[in-house]
Amino acid sequence: MINIYSPGRIIKTTFLVFLLMNLSSCNRDRNNPGWDYFPDMFYSTAYETYSKNPNFENGMTMRVPVPGTVPRDFTPFEYTNDPESRIKAGKELVNPFSETSETLLRGKAVYTTFCIGCHGIEGKGDGHLFASGLYPLKPLSLSGDTAAKLKDGEIFHTITLGIRSMGAHGSQIRRDDRWKLVLYIRKLQEEVKKPVGTQNKK
Repeated sequence: MINIYSPGRIIKTTFLVFLLMNLSSCNRDRNNPGWDYFPDMFYSTAYETYSKNPNFENGMTMRVPVPGTVPRDFTPFEYTNDPESRIKAGKELVNPFSETSETLLRGKAVYTTFCIGCHGIEGKGDGHLFASGLYPLKPLSLSGDTAAKLKDGEIFHTITLGIRSMGAHGSQIRRDDRWKLVLYIRKLQEEVKKPVGTQNKK
C-alpha cells in the first residue's frame, strides 16, 4: 500500500504544484498580463490627464486654471524686474514684521544660507565667492551707504526678483523670511555705523 502522506511524496507534490503555477503564470502576451490585484484601483475609471476627453469642446482632459488662480498659500508679487517697479515697491510695500530677537535670528539664518557666500559675514560684499576669485564681480555692500538708502520695499523687491547679476530668490525664500531678511540687513547696517569695539560679533 502506498503512503500518500509520506514526507518525500508531499515535497514532490508541493514542488509540482508550484512548478505548474509558475509555468501557467508566465505569459508573453503584454496585452493580457494575467490576474490583477485590486483591478478597480489598477484600472482608473477616470480619464487620464493627457488623454482625449469627449466631454469638453477642445477634447482635452486637462483643464486650464480659472484666470487669477494661484496656488494655496501663495501671494502674487505684482511687480516687474525694472528700476521703476523697484522704486514703486519701495513706496508701496511695508515690512509686516518688527525687529525682535526672534525675527532677527530667523533673518540671520536666511542670510547665512542664501546671502553670506556673496555678500560676506558683515554684508560688505566680500563673501567667499568673490574673495576666492570664483566670482569676478564684487557684490553690493549691504552695509554700505547705497544699500542703507534703499527702502525696505526696494530691498524686498531685489531679493524677490533679483537685480543685474544677482539672481531672483523669490522661489527659494518664503515671503515672510524675505521680510525678516530685510530686518537682518538693516541690523548689519546699524552695526557698521557703531564705533569700532562696540560692534556685536556675528
